[in-house]
Amino acid sequence: MIHLIANTVAFITITVACYLIGLNVYRKYNIAWLNPLFTSSVLMIALLCILPLQEQSFQSGSMIFNLLLQLAVVSLAVPLYKQWPFMKKNAHKIFTGVLSGTVSGVIVVLGMSYLFHLPEQILASLIPRSVTLPIALTVSSDLGGLASTTVLFVIMSALISLTIGPKLLNKLGITSKSAKGLAMGTSAQMLGANRSLVWGEEEGAMGSIAMTTSALLLSVSAPLFTFISQL
Repeated sequence: MIHLIANTVAFITITVACYLIGLNVYRKYNIAWLNPLFTSSVLMIALLCILPLQEQSFQSGSMIFNLLLQLAVVSLAVPLYKQWPFMKKNAHKIFTGVLSGTVSGVIVVLGMSYLFHLPEQILASLIPRSVTLPIALTVSSDLGGLASTTVLFVIMSALISLTIGPKLLNKLGITSKSAKGLAMGTSAQMLGANRSLVWGEEEGAMGSIAMTTSALLLSVSAPLFTFISQL
């Protein structure tokens, strides 16, 4: 029992320290692709490769983060509740935008699976890559995917969308506040919702709603997409 507690405290400390280092690097250079989610993950992987740390020990010692992610799933209902009047007013925009973004993301994954003959386990890990991490892990687990692969691609997808998204919206001349918020929230999850909030209240509301709604849509439709991919 003492060993388990010590192991948990040690790996929580390492995880938090890596994140704080990544956060300081991001604040210093203010570059999108240096997001602390990415830099801290790279640092932790490097530590696991360099130091005599066992992967299984690390996973068991960091179980508290898995529990926090499960709690985060429930908390996703909060922004929906707070923005309910706004959602009713803009229901058509939200449904059309989020559905289009979510479906197109899954179709791309299915197309890649067909072209490159990806194993079913990898496909199941990639299908939820475009939704927020707590929901993505749940969907991936239900479909028989690999949690580590899902985490990697969810983070990479969010970072790429966060880096390219705002520039692409400007180049395409998209100025609609609702469209910008929906696009960022659907493609970059929480990172996109946070970026949308920087742009304004309406963009932030749309980004938060898009992040949550896309996760709900994928949770319901993921088994259907998997069935189609096996035909």
